[in-house]
Amino acid sequence: MTQPLAGIVVADLTLNVAGPFCTQILGDMGADVIKLERPGKGDDARAWAPPYWGEESATFLALNRNKRSLAVDLKSPEGRDVARRLVAKADVFVQSLGSGAVNALGLGWEEVHPLNRRLVYCSVTAFGTRGPLSPLPGYDALMQASGGLMSVTGHPGQPPARIAVSIVDMGTGMWAALGILGALRERERTGVGVQLTTSLFDVALMWSSYHLMNYFASGEVPQPQGSGTPMIVPYEAFPTADGHVMIAAGSDGLFATMCDALGMPAASRDPRFVDNPGRVRNRKALYELIAGVTQTEKTAGWVARLREAGVPCAPILSIDQVATEPQTEASGMLLPAPHPRIPDYRSVALPLEWDGRRHGVAQVPPLLGEHTAEVLGELGYSAAEIESLATRRIVERRNGP
Repeated sequence: MTQPLAGIVVADLTLNVAGPFCTQILGDMGADVIKLERPGKGDDARAWAPPYWGEESATFLALNRNKRSLAVDLKSPEGRDVARRLVAKADVFVQSLGSGAVNALGLGWEEVHPLNRRLVYCSVTAFGTRGPLSPLPGYDALMQASGGLMSVTGHPGQPPARIAVSIVDMGTGMWAALGILGALRERERTGVGVQLTTSLFDVALMWSSYHLMNYFASGEVPQPQGSGTPMIVPYEAFPTADGHVMIAAGSDGLFATMCDALGMPAASRDPRFVDNPGRVRNRKALYELIAGVTQTEKTAGWVARLREAGVPCAPILSIDQVATEPQTEASGMLLPAPHPRIPDYRSVALPLEWDGRRHGVAQVPPLLGEHTAEVLGELGYSAAEIESLATRRIVERRNGP
């Protein structure tokens, strides 16, 4: 199968979620991703557990397939030389240490660009490079708070709720990967590398874009909507006899079809509900009308009836139900792969297909230092030099998986 980034070498000096998710995307597309990690500890996400899968953090496993691990002490001059040798031969360098820390290691853009004029240099930051908050560190939860996402998540009158996935972190990784792909295309044209910067805060603002636009348009501050959305009704979860059904009647035609399927055809002719702006203004009354019907039957029955009528709807599945959902199996999104330590290993694929096929797992998430000796050899270090670096604990190596 074609690997669109085959032959591209990525030096990965990132940790936690955003940067590793970016480089996993690149690795999934065929890049050779070499993950620079601290000896003895590695990426912080290696300790984000339980749960463990076998003896490894499930979170780390989710973000670090298709990479090789090079464990090197970048606080030592010889360790920094290893990193500079790698960056000098790489096509892409992704770092998430912050400008002060990365410059102190001699790995800032100004230091490494003269070594490798073709290098695409991507910095994954918290708040970017300017502004009063730019010196501060950042985590997904902080960005959901400061970017407005938590203010519109959850139910009215309830405490603030975080979206229960690292949507800002993973979104930042996606945008970084997208920028890198564009920069590689630009390099084909110019022969010169590009310096890219993305930030968690910028991505949080981007995720909040239509809430901001709604505020600019109306002057009204968006509020939590529970399972709904402020500008489409009905577009939320309704109670059933044994749970809830999510209904998304996003047009006047679908609303009329939904009313017929629910056995309440007169509602589509009610002057309060004839168009979406009216339904938004009369949200509470319409919700109570629909809920009075949906709670008389179980979820499965409503889903079958609404889908047969062509009304977009869904049950609200738990994660274990998602894992065994027939559509999940048919999608091919759960990728099994041979793993030396986890017999039933599988991971969630990149949500893209090339000619009807998904890229598989070429390299399961590495142990710390699993590829140190291999990568050092590729960088020109002799066996004796590698032995010396390991003996002096400048690098950490692991013999076999």
